[in-house]
Amino acid sequence: MAKYLCLSFDDGPNLGDDKTMNNMLDYLEAEKIPASFFLIGNKINEENKKVILRALSLGCDIQNHSWTHPAMAEMSEEAIREEFQKCDDAVFEITGKRPEFFRPPYISVSDQMYKAIPLPFICGHGCRDWEADCPAEERLKLMVEGTKDGAILLLHVSENNAATLEAVKKYVPMMKKEGYTFVNLPDLFRLENVNPKVEKSLWTFLK
Repeated sequence: MAKYLCLSFDDGPNLGDDKTMNNMLDYLEAEKIPASFFLIGNKINEENKKVILRALSLGCDIQNHSWTHPAMAEMSEEAIREEFQKCDDAVFEITGKRPEFFRPPYISVSDQMYKAIPLPFICGHGCRDWEADCPAEERLKLMVEGTKDGAILLLHVSENNAATLEAVKKYVPMMKKEGYTFVNLPDLFRLENVNPKVEKSLWTFLK
């Protein structure tokens, strides 16, 4: 029986000469697996749009992680809508496709956010990889602990986050040996036959 996983990465694309997201794509391409990337809109620029298009070309999907990564649960509905829409427009300008999912910054939500944002909310199983001092082995341990059919793993390709790539390089072969197939987020819902459009959703596991 088929088992599916989704690797999802926040906080791209990278600024300046940082190549964290591109390095992750190198590995994904070598392993022939897709993933999902939740981008911060105001980080998107002419220099890094190539990496976004590369992700698309590898079967990855591009999703919305707000415009500036603020604490949106504390904001007005109007301000929330602006944060969402500016990122949505920035992604569409490059990819020609609107995001299908939204990941709230800090996984903090409010009724105003659910009113203002017309997409399913994604959480994912966190692996402490937003903590710079969390070693790759601990990240890997947490990834394994959160693994089951239909799981979404919450990871980051923020600048200088090499330890996550180190953990992913160990995790992927392990899970392939256990019979898991890595898919992007839209395919995860489709293959698991789950409708993501549930009121006040905050998805981590589809089963």
